[in-house]
Amino acid sequence: MSVAKVKIPEDCVVVVFGANGDLARRMVLPAFFHLFREGWLPQSWRLIGNSRSELSDDDFRDFTRGALKEFARGFDENEFGPFAEHLSYVSHEFEPGDTSPLEDAIRRAEKEIGTKRRLFYLAVPPPAFPLITKGLGDAKLQENATVIYEKPFGTGIDEFHKLNEAVHEVLDEKQVYRIDHFLGKEAVQNILVFRFANGMFEPIWNRNHVDHVQIDVPETIGIGTRAGFYEQTGALRDMIVTHLFQVLSFVAMEPPVSFSPKHLLGEKAKVFESMEPLDPQDVVRGQYEGYLQEEGVAANSDTDTFIAARVYLDNWRWEGVPFYLRTGKCLAEDRWAVSLGFRAPPQKMFAETPGEDYERNYLTFQVDPSEHITVSFLTKVPGPQIEAGAAAMEFRAEERFHSELIGAYERLIHDALCGDRTLFTRGDGIGATWEAVDEILKHPRPVCPYPKGSWGPKESDALIAPDRWRLSS
Repeated sequence: MSVAKVKIPEDCVVVVFGANGDLARRMVLPAFFHLFREGWLPQSWRLIGNSRSELSDDDFRDFTRGALKEFARGFDENEFGPFAEHLSYVSHEFEPGDTSPLEDAIRRAEKEIGTKRRLFYLAVPPPAFPLITKGLGDAKLQENATVIYEKPFGTGIDEFHKLNEAVHEVLDEKQVYRIDHFLGKEAVQNILVFRFANGMFEPIWNRNHVDHVQIDVPETIGIGTRAGFYEQTGALRDMIVTHLFQVLSFVAMEPPVSFSPKHLLGEKAKVFESMEPLDPQDVVRGQYEGYLQEEGVAANSDTDTFIAARVYLDNWRWEGVPFYLRTGKCLAEDRWAVSLGFRAPPQKMFAETPGEDYERNYLTFQVDPSEHITVSFLTKVPGPQIEAGAAAMEFRAEERFHSELIGAYERLIHDALCGDRTLFTRGDGIGATWEAVDEILKHPRPVCPYPKGSWGPKESDALIAPDRWRLSS
């Protein structure tokens, strides 16, 4: 994609809350640097970092330099100097009824560049969302503001409603950008293009032809130093209600009237409204062996580090079709994929070769570590006999278009700067997903232990039987 084809946002002051945290270091600050390097940021802009830590402007610039050296693509010190000129830092919280140094810094930056457009990025734990939002309102900084909230937005249906009410006391819904970086991934967006732009696939995208859908997001890493966060969330809240449900909505949605935010978000909301509440029998909770010995984890913790779930949608297109979702820590591979398994022909005409799985044709969108689309099918094995053998066709975007794919955080931050809510999430949709898992959260089944480096508890294989998980078969 060339710079000429990219919309350049209006001048803006950006504030990153939690600016010296892990998320800012790994994702947010590198994303702004990449956007700066590509010329996709406003002509005039400032980025003010904020957290409780006492740092000077130079300290924050040094912190940012370290983050970019570790996580940015192709870091160049010569490019960092001009980028760093836009950075400053305020180590202060909002104080009710008093003008805070942060408010002063924002208004000073706005005066310098001649704008009152603001973007606030809350790269902080969810319990801090209400306090910061109220602080924005008390300081009257919500005007002309876009506010990005990281996931999870709430920890359950009751907490979601309380948080949503607190946010809407200060902000209109159109100002609220609930980010899910999975929706910024090229491979996830390609599901929409592949499906709606190709006449050979849309007619078979339904219960008449699709036997089941798998959305599989295994991770090899453990919780690292995030025990404080993970003990409050677990895999269900951290991954299923956010990332995997959002991807499910792209797979399952009806064709929107257009790809405008109104129509696309509306169709996604309909998917979540049709989601049947998950039954505890349709969910396998796991915990990797050694989790209880992680620093900061309670000795008797029942936190799930693995979830496999079977989800049904109560609508015309997908009636009776199971959506199988799986995610977890300390699993065998980092290889995330969405697979549609198609129904077998009504009659088998060819003998099966022992040891090979001929039960299904699959269409697979691999999201990470590389992004490609694979169609698996049967074809004739060369020779005198008519014998079927497994084959596949694969498409890789980087080979066809010869361009580096834009990162998910860059895409979504750029969209927020431009006021485009298409790839963000809407409040009613998030509320419906929390309702779908309410019973699981209130009455969780015991966690099943599994070895590190495995594919999780064996119970997850029974959940999908007689089919198998594509990534571990």
